[in-house]
Amino acid sequence: MGEAWTIGGQTYRIERLLGRGKGGYSYLALREGMPFVVKQIHHEPCAYYRFGNKMEAELRDYGRLRAAGIRIPALIAWDEEAERLVKEYIEGDTVFSLVKSGRPADAYLPQAREMAARARAAGLNIDYFPTNFIVQRGLLWYIDYECNEYMDEWSFDAWGVRYWSMTEEFQKYLAENPENA
Repeated sequence: MGEAWTIGGQTYRIERLLGRGKGGYSYLALREGMPFVVKQIHHEPCAYYRFGNKMEAELRDYGRLRAAGIRIPALIAWDEEAERLVKEYIEGDTVFSLVKSGRPADAYLPQAREMAARARAAGLNIDYFPTNFIVQRGLLWYIDYECNEYMDEWSFDAWGVRYWSMTEEFQKYLAENPENA
């Protein structure tokens, strides 16, 4: 940590790792004292997901989510060659951390279902896993840019909601991923 990356003509100092997803590593970064998220695309294998050009997908999906009216962090800058994106930093707890610590996420289900309805109306599914949602001042934010063509089996009510409380599926995920427990 402490590295400086220049993206879009601005320098961002990498402070710490926020998380690793299917497509990249997200870092908290500072520019002139202001927090941002810098996502570094990775090409590590993922047994359950197929990727094409990840940068192209991130940029395309950002536009699709904005057009659908999904609350997402703003895209600030990107560097296609280095495969890095700079996003607005949304401070708050993830729904995952709420559930894991025994705090209820029920109050945010109406907002999640509203996002799901907007996504479906646009022919999309978003990744409803609770690490992808942050609560800031009572508002739910989808912090990932991933979206796919709509399929009932991957909808919020058919799949995502299973991980929004201390369900058997959530507990199994914790057991299989001790680094997140």
